[in-house]
Amino acid sequence: MRGRRTLGGWFAAIVVALAVATRSATAHVDYVTEDAGEPQNAIAFLTEVLSVPFNAALFVGGGLAVTAGVAGYLWVRPTIRDVVVLREKLAGYGDLIPWMLRLAIGLPLVGAGFQGYLFAPTLTFDPATNPALRVLFIGLGFFTLFGLATRIVSTVGIAAFAWVLLTVDPGVVIAMEYVPVFLALVVLGGGRPSADDMLLAVASTRDTYYGRIDPVHHLKAFLDETLAPFRRYVPVVLRVGMGVTFVYLGLIEKLADPGRGLLVVEKYDLTAVVPVDPGLWVVGAGVTEIAVGLALVAGFFTRGAAAVSFVLFTTTLFGLPDDPVLAHVALFGIASAVFTLGAGPLSFDRWFGRPALDADEQAIPAD
Repeated sequence: MRGRRTLGGWFAAIVVALAVATRSATAHVDYVTEDAGEPQNAIAFLTEVLSVPFNAALFVGGGLAVTAGVAGYLWVRPTIRDVVVLREKLAGYGDLIPWMLRLAIGLPLVGAGFQGYLFAPTLTFDPATNPALRVLFIGLGFFTLFGLATRIVSTVGIAAFAWVLLTVDPGVVIAMEYVPVFLALVVLGGGRPSADDMLLAVASTRDTYYGRIDPVHHLKAFLDETLAPFRRYVPVVLRVGMGVTFVYLGLIEKLADPGRGLLVVEKYDLTAVVPVDPGLWVVGAGVTEIAVGLALVAGFFTRGAAAVSFVLFTTTLFGLPDDPVLAHVALFGIASAVFTLGAGPLSFDRWFGRPALDADEQAIPAD
């Protein structure tokens, strides 16, 4: 057992080291750079960086170390009591997931309305000349925070995101993390604590004044029952949405646009933090994000990937002082929800038969 614990400790150390090594280069690059930098051919850039023997050794060696750590962990499958207790505790937080998700997008939506941007800080509008957009985003934010008409508001939020994507600027995909959160709230409703939950309790009680005039509480009860079978798939929606976001950030923002990534490395003097080639910073950050994203999509070491994501977001905010905080709140929320819920069905973790991880995961309780 001591050997198994040691192996688990080494695996954890590798993951943490990987997170720290790429922390400050992991970000929405568009949020902290004003121009595209010198044009770079992505394939030529990757070839040039990895053609340097030292860079190739670091890159391949790091990849082999992580692969060996994962393979060893899967082979030994250590049982660590601390982790088991943590999973059991997290299983009791399922009913708080809607609240967590509402806070995660409600706050940045309010901020978007007041500051004047469409989901992503790169897509700005003038609140003075576009008061309807300002009211829309502030309204979406406050209704979401209060948990009032949550499913209706979330549906409007999805429609608003689709409108921006299709008619305003497809660049809004940089903030695609809103979509899985909205979808999850459509299925879950407001949860508790929420205005929906409080009003339903009053409206469902006989001889209440509100119950006589409320026309929608029967609809909420009907939707709760109708959507109940889909609640178990909420972890899948959240982890896949978060995983796709990571793959996009790593592949499109960094590996496919290395010029902008190099600007970030230069702007924050990241080579002074870890003295390696600037190109290796960009490649390492991009590959790490893609790897974490694919792990989330596949449901592979889901809670570990979510924990690494949370570390990356946190260190990014401290490492990049001018990175907009509100733009990352949704990612913090979705990472917290994925860490709480685990992989859910349709995942490698569940398929691989790790009962210590997944047996305690139940469908999110109904309101």
